[in-house]
Amino acid sequence: MVSVIGWFKAMRVSFFTATVAPVILGTAAAYYTTGQVLWLRAILAGVAIMLINGGTNFINDYYDYKSGNDQVNLRFSPFSGGSRYIQNKAMSPRSVFISSLVCFAGAIPIGMYLNYLTGGWVILCIGIFGVLAGYFYTASPVKLGYRSLGELLVGLCLGPLAVMGAYFLQTESFSWPTLVFASIPLGLLVNLILYINEFPDYAADKAVNKHTIVVLLGPKRARWGFYLLMSAVFATIAIGAVLGYLPAWSLIALAALPLSLRAILVIHRNYDRFPQMLPANAMTIMTHLAVGLLLSLGYVLGRWL
Repeated sequence: MVSVIGWFKAMRVSFFTATVAPVILGTAAAYYTTGQVLWLRAILAGVAIMLINGGTNFINDYYDYKSGNDQVNLRFSPFSGGSRYIQNKAMSPRSVFISSLVCFAGAIPIGMYLNYLTGGWVILCIGIFGVLAGYFYTASPVKLGYRSLGELLVGLCLGPLAVMGAYFLQTESFSWPTLVFASIPLGLLVNLILYINEFPDYAADKAVNKHTIVVLLGPKRARWGFYLLMSAVFATIAIGAVLGYLPAWSLIALAALPLSLRAILVIHRNYDRFPQMLPANAMTIMTHLAVGLLLSLGYVLGRWL
């Protein structure tokens, strides 16, 4: 039986920065508008989205085991290839499946309470969509991650929907231009985290007909998609600030550009070499966190100054 610490590791809590960053950003954008933070709502939103992410990670491990994807993956790493808890017999497939349901179930009452606080159906709809998207990312019969839709789906959930949901919890309203320009960079960066993980998974994904973008394009051509999306991240920030949809202080997020360029250089040289490209996986995650926190700081400084 896995320990509590082991269970949390299987949930892959070390990657929850991708879920917390959009909540922080949405809350900071709301603070820029209202000058206050409703801390209980922000904290509960963070807990709920982490539980949904944890449930998604567990269910992905279960269905990638069922499809044989993780078993044939010989290029697994801390970034991709699943948690390996089933393959290493630390958890049974059944316990992984039950763990996913526990996480999803834990998020439901939090979401219902937050929806009660705000009224209407906005938070409830976002929460339901997040749970269904997380479950059916790899679950049969939908298997969105196997149909070239996984990157788009996760980018939507952990980009626009998460940022806008966090903002709505604070203000019970939306500010469309600023939220769109704020949330797109984080959504694209989440896409890129998944995208770069697909390079070492290429052979395993292809073997089980998991049609990721890298499988469809091939690793060599898929590099250019990575470059394009990363460029769009920083272009969106710059355009948003120039047009006045983002605070001028949000331009400090461009400080993460050198980190992204290093990731691009590593993937350009090592797209077909494992583990030489692994530093690019780490740098993509770091770029996501840096952009999320710096954009949030930009909103706070915009309010103060």
